[in-house]
Amino acid sequence: MAGNPLIDQGTLNRLIASVVIPELPQLNITPPFLGKEAIRLALQGDATDYIDTQTGGVTSPSPYMRAAVTVHLLKTQILSGLYKVQMEADSRIGDITVRPDTKAFPVWQFFNCSIQNVSEINMDGLDPGYRITLAGYYIINNNLWDE
Repeated sequence: MAGNPLIDQGTLNRLIASVVIPELPQLNITPPFLGKEAIRLALQGDATDYIDTQTGGVTSPSPYMRAAVTVHLLKTQILSGLYKVQMEADSRIGDITVRPDTKAFPVWQFFNCSIQNVSEINMDGLDPGYRITLAGYYIINNNLWDE
C-alpha cells in the first residue's frame, strides 16, 4: 500500500480574479467591483465534432469555442453604470483577458467580445448585483493549422 504522496492542494485567491479589456480600460473589472459570485466562465459547444459514418466515425476538431463570461458586478458602484452606458452606445468591447482565482491556472484570452446580456436586476434594496454576460470566442485546436 502506497503512503501519502503529500501533493500540495494549492490555494484559491478571491482577490486575483479579473477581466481586462485593453480597448476599453475603463471597463476593467477587479475584485472590489465584484459581488460574492465574482466571475464565471462557460465554454459552449464541442471542441471536436464526432461525425458518424457507416462503419465508425470521423473527428472534426473545431478551431474555436464560444465563451460566456458572467460577471457579478455591484450596481452600487459606477462601473455598473459604465457597462450600461457602453451597451447603449456600442455593445462590442473587443478582446478580453480573464484571470482566474488561482495562479496555478493560466489566463484565458477571448476574442471579438461583446456585452451579450444583463440578467434580471432585483431592486428591492437587498441585492447589490448587476450581472452581465460577456460573449466572445476562445481559440482551440491550434495544431490544426500545422496539418
